[in-house]
Amino acid sequence: MLTRRRVIASMAAAGASLLATRAGFAGAPTVRTAVDFDIPRGACDCHVHVFDPARFPYAAERVYTPPAALIADLRDLQTALHFDRVVIVQPSVYGTDNSCTLDAIRTLGPRARGVAVIGPSTPAAALDDLAANGVRGVRLNFETAGETDPAAIKRHLAAVSGQVHARNWHVQLNTSLAVIAALKEDLAALPFPVVIDHFGRAKAALGPSQAGFAALLELVGSGRAYVKISAAYRMSDKAPDFPDAPPIAQALVAANPDRIVWGSNWPHPGRGTTRTAIAPPYPNDDGLLLNQLPRWVPDAAVRRKILVDNPARLYGFERAAL
Repeated sequence: MLTRRRVIASMAAAGASLLATRAGFAGAPTVRTAVDFDIPRGACDCHVHVFDPARFPYAAERVYTPPAALIADLRDLQTALHFDRVVIVQPSVYGTDNSCTLDAIRTLGPRARGVAVIGPSTPAAALDDLAANGVRGVRLNFETAGETDPAAIKRHLAAVSGQVHARNWHVQLNTSLAVIAALKEDLAALPFPVVIDHFGRAKAALGPSQAGFAALLELVGSGRAYVKISAAYRMSDKAPDFPDAPPIAQALVAANPDRIVWGSNWPHPGRGTTRTAIAPPYPNDDGLLLNQLPRWVPDAAVRRKILVDNPARLYGFERAAL
């Protein structure tokens, strides 16, 4: 049924497309396919980034250089996808300077939450400021940093454990199934939630029987970990609709539908050939990607858990913010 909200969203998306065509590559829209199922009120995109190098310069030690992806662009994305809430994740190009992420959260207001990147020497006052401004977790981005040693990763977890636990935050891990399997017992014993990025970096072509995936299912099934079913293009090379992704997504949902959240990974940062060359984003169609969710999760009540209820619990959204 074509609702008034959907008509308005479609018009906004069309307008954004026209403006982007005039503006060129940097402003190109990522929603090229209309959303084809009902999005419940309060739906949350649990994994986006904001890049604003004109106001917030990138860290010198970054490993790639993305083009700008501004708050206005994020608003257009939310409108086109019919989402009410968003979680802004600190990208690696800003290091431990969370100024850009905090600015985006403050600008968007109660509809936004954040996941920060901190260091062992980050002052308590800075952590308190992050918490007061909507940050609900910290990210340890081992995949981008190239860190694969479980012992080193365990030390990183120990270093932030006190900072996280004292503020009722969670830890978000971008790492491989091999690391997850090696640290399964350690992750299960943590006194705060663990959130795993991007399907745990599973490979769709290998299916649910691949090495390490059973450990991830155990963590999810026991309630000790959440998983973001996000960025399907990170696990599958069968663009644009990733037909080999459903067995992985469905196995995770079946393990525990109360521990699954969805994320777009907008603006889909790519990796350049050098540190300073602009790295073009992955050419993802966010509308088409979102439309895979009913194919992965046919039950509308379960989709509501994934899009609304689980994010509200994990990130502390309140119904009054809708």
